[in-house]
Amino acid sequence: MLQLLKDVDKLSNNAPIGVFDSGLGGLTVWREVRRALPAESLVYLGDGKNCPYGSRPREEVRRLADEAVAFLVAQGCKLVVVACNTATAAAIDFLREKYAPMPIVGMEPAVKPACLATRSGVVGVLATERSLDGELFRRTAARYGDGVDLVTAPGRGFVELVENDLEATPEAEATVRAAVAEMLEHGADQIVLGCTHYPMLAAAIRKVVGPEVHIVDSAATTAEVVKRRLADKGLAHPQAGRTGRIRFFITDDPQRFTRTGSLFLNMTITDSDVRLVDLENVPLPDAAETPTQRKSS
Repeated sequence: MLQLLKDVDKLSNNAPIGVFDSGLGGLTVWREVRRALPAESLVYLGDGKNCPYGSRPREEVRRLADEAVAFLVAQGCKLVVVACNTATAAAIDFLREKYAPMPIVGMEPAVKPACLATRSGVVGVLATERSLDGELFRRTAARYGDGVDLVTAPGRGFVELVENDLEATPEAEATVRAAVAEMLEHGADQIVLGCTHYPMLAAAIRKVVGPEVHIVDSAATTAEVVKRRLADKGLAHPQAGRTGRIRFFITDDPQRFTRTGSLFLNMTITDSDVRLVDLENVPLPDAAETPTQRKSS
């Protein structure tokens, strides 16, 4: 039984950071946040039941993201990381407005560093269809892609490979090869991974593209943004030498998450660390309410 929504205007530096994604992919961001901020407690929410988000209508993705953030607010989180490029593209402005003043950090496409680093003048971008069609990507590409040939492709099947533990299979290699073929034909020397699931296919991608192509993802950059945002808001945990608590919530298969998450993170996740939840039962605050109004209700 979920606790009632906490007041988002009562943020504490002892509270946890929330991280959510449509499934396992957000663990790539969780891992970097853990490395950058080991003293912080972390709550991870993987919405595998509704995975993948990438081909869903924008309004549906926004609703799913709203439910996820509401759940993390209910866990008392002081900051939420939308560790999903599709949810960021579809909902980040809506979420920031609705849940203010709680800081919400989204995934920025790593187009800028790739465009600045390219020597061939060709940058490949792998992302979901929803992300590639989003205003955030278009703005970023227009701002940093001047004079650069941006070759985009949806990573069709990538998320399903990760969610089904098929990263190290001939099927994964064939799927990657088909997705990056045009980029390589154009001479891309940078390939941006525009979905948090895609770094889990890094070995297959590296095998296909070879050692000369630089693979770019934004997980580490996002962790640094989280660190700065906590400092700016005075929300960093005061005991820098401690090790924060970790909790995982999953909407589909806790046992599979325990197994796959342990392998990917190279750490032991126990059954007691992971709980099954139903996001459809999460009470959503009225978007028209201010934090003060929610406090008094």
